[in-house]
Amino acid sequence: MSATSDTPAPKLVGASSRRKRVNRLMEVLASLAAGVAVAVLALVVGTVLIKGISAINLDFLTETPAPFGVAGGGIADSIVGTLMLVLVASAIAVPIGLLIGIHASEFAPPRVSYAVRFALDILAGVPTIITGIFIFGLLVVAHGQSGYSGSIALAIVMLPIVARSAQEVLGLVPNSLREAAVALGIARWRMVIRIVVPSAASGLITGAVLGIARVAGETAPLLFTSSIVSNNVSWNPAQALASIPVTIFTLSESSSPADHTRAWGAALVLIVAVLILSVSARSLHERSRRKLRG
Repeated sequence: MSATSDTPAPKLVGASSRRKRVNRLMEVLASLAAGVAVAVLALVVGTVLIKGISAINLDFLTETPAPFGVAGGGIADSIVGTLMLVLVASAIAVPIGLLIGIHASEFAPPRVSYAVRFALDILAGVPTIITGIFIFGLLVVAHGQSGYSGSIALAIVMLPIVARSAQEVLGLVPNSLREAAVALGIARWRMVIRIVVPSAASGLITGAVLGIARVAGETAPLLFTSSIVSNNVSWNPAQALASIPVTIFTLSESSSPADHTRAWGAALVLIVAVLILSVSARSLHERSRRKLRG
């Protein structure tokens, strides 16, 4: 009788075998999906590298574009313009996004926090060309194109990324830290500033870096707000500023093969900058997770 009770039932054996097969199938499909994602990234980076590396030299990075109809020239004005646009956009979006994230995570009631999170998710899903048209109608029609208009458009794109990242990171801070601070009689605002925010500092920086990387390659908003530019290097955001994404778009529309090569070179400069920002953000994110969990 004991021998009979130790023998697995046929139905249980069949179900277990079927579960193992399904589990193995899902593992294979997941591995294939991950491999496809990595292959696509490698294909994109490799293609840009192969087609753009021939255009990269010191003159390409330090000279301004050649006059219309003349071959050659560099993208120094686009590099400086992109830097200024992203800096002004970051100065607008990062502080506001962090304050929104802190308020929604630490001070707002649950219903308000949910509403803010929902609104940010919707804003993040708005096509960037719509943002460009909005700023065009709001600012450009009355005052003309400028770096400030382009930066405001980029800040709108960046804002939900920074704010949502701040909410998620602050949610990882252990409640025991908050409870200990409250038990010691520390005011809530002081607890947030002195304990919660420093504990999540790496993650908050990560969100800001991700937002910067996201908008550095945006083209559509800048076509409406900061695309009619001269060939001179300008640090003044009150004027329309050149940018690498718009330069890539303009050169790719040319009929000259030399301009196409320069477009690939500009794309390589942009993708290297974005990859550096993305890898930095990932490293900061992992550091923040280890710190909060440790």
